[in-house]
Amino acid sequence: MSHWIILPVVLPAILAPFIVLAARYHIGIQRAVSVAGVMSLIVIAAGLAWQASDGTITLYQLSDWAAPFGIVLVADRLSTLMVLLTAVLALFVLLYAIGSGWDNRGRHFHALYQFQLMGIMGAFLTGDLFNLFVFFEVLLIASYGLMIHAGGNVRLRAGVQYVLFNLLGSTLFLFALGSIYAETGTLNMADLAERAQMIGADSTAGIRIAAVLLLLVFAIKAAVVPLHFWLPSSYAEAPAPVAALFAIMTKVGAYAIIRVYTIVFPPDLAVTADLHGALLLPAALVSLAIGMIGVLAARKLDRLVAFAVIGSMGMVMVAISLFTQAGIAAALYYIVHSTLAAGALFLITDLVRAGRDNLDLRAQPPVSGAALTAAMFFVAGIAMVGVPPLSGFVGKLLILDASFGTESVVWVWAIVLGASLISLVGFARAGSTLFWKAESVPYAEGVEPAPHPSGLSYVAVGGLLGLLVLYTVFAGKAHEYMSRTSAQLFAPGPYISKVVNTPGKLTRPKPAKVPNAEDGQGDESSHGTDAAHDDGHTNAEEGH
Repeated sequence: MSHWIILPVVLPAILAPFIVLAARYHIGIQRAVSVAGVMSLIVIAAGLAWQASDGTITLYQLSDWAAPFGIVLVADRLSTLMVLLTAVLALFVLLYAIGSGWDNRGRHFHALYQFQLMGIMGAFLTGDLFNLFVFFEVLLIASYGLMIHAGGNVRLRAGVQYVLFNLLGSTLFLFALGSIYAETGTLNMADLAERAQMIGADSTAGIRIAAVLLLLVFAIKAAVVPLHFWLPSSYAEAPAPVAALFAIMTKVGAYAIIRVYTIVFPPDLAVTADLHGALLLPAALVSLAIGMIGVLAARKLDRLVAFAVIGSMGMVMVAISLFTQAGIAAALYYIVHSTLAAGALFLITDLVRAGRDNLDLRAQPPVSGAALTAAMFFVAGIAMVGVPPLSGFVGKLLILDASFGTESVVWVWAIVLGASLISLVGFARAGSTLFWKAESVPYAEGVEPAPHPSGLSYVAVGGLLGLLVLYTVFAGKAHEYMSRTSAQLFAPGPYISKVVNTPGKLTRPKPAKVPNAEDGQGDESSHGTDAAHDDGHTNAEEGH
């Protein structure tokens, strides 16, 4: 059994305490260890993605305990794609934090950064719902520490609000897990997928409640309206590198919805079939509209970017809520694009902040390095709005195309195009105020322009924008990969078989073949489940 799959979780888990214990007072060593760790994560994630690209599904059983009793990690196309995206984003954000000096404005930045990566990587790789909850809590704790990095009453207040909302989500998550376990007796997603198929039409209440609770939890993480209130203040008040890393956090919620509602509660599952379209699509369309209206109404640059994140998540959720192969492929393409674009915009916000007293959208003297910063804002704004020629436009076309043939095509087209126009006006207004009108505002007498941001800061932002350009150039190849990933999600048989049938400690025995259906022994699936329970009890008793 290969151990590579667990390294994205174990490596940051080792580096974080090492930084705290051995390099607490040496910022240079902290930076070197942190950068080396993230670069190693990129190499490992690229290797896992390469391995999964041909459809291979890799299973890792901790201590060789078989599912559903043991903890398992599963690497398929979707999970490895998200792990690689996280590692790449983390490198550029880390370089910016070092170049701007944000990492040295408080204590334990690099240790918390590594803990944060551990939680995100674990959430993408885990194969069961309980450990998804555990990794949610790990990244929540680390993200709170990062959010209040460098202190300040406003930041602390936003951090408390962020934690309270997410604790509400955690509570709902626990209720959902309890309901699912009470109904099915398992939390392993592959095993749960098999047992959900056995639930009869007369006993669907419990599993439907659990499915709705899970959808609410993941919608909170994804900042879907009306569960988005925690995001604008939290992201706007967080240190810019932290907010840029948080661009992947909302995608964790989108990932969980895609994973759970294609494997455990697929669209054709009778007991939950009518939940997806009834709840998710209207909320997604409203999220898109409110997010882009917030872009137009924002009075500060950081809140403008935060509302743009809400709007982009609305766009992602529109594609997901279609629950077709084309829709999920479009959503995956847009997730990569919006993560890179949002990360770049948060970092550009900090470049602007470095040369001004505040981020108010009103004419003030030009910031240092205004020409280069303005060019970067222009590129990132085009990408986020979704106008040609960058990847946002391609992603938007894919989502509109996927909506053809559905009953909601008129609503999707009208709101997507309307929201795009509104966001275009909002970003154009912000850009002209920050960079064009500023040229006509002189500095006050005796006031000198702030020093230019460091070259490493520009390299980090330029790297993210360069990735967006490359993503556009290779859009065809990227969409082809997303389509194959979507096809794998809608054919979960190999995933389930790999997790459930791989032998290990307490392996569930294969059900005995029934020679004659009329001999009164019952069907094979039920017999296998009972045998699993009997086997588990037997081995547990032997252990005692």
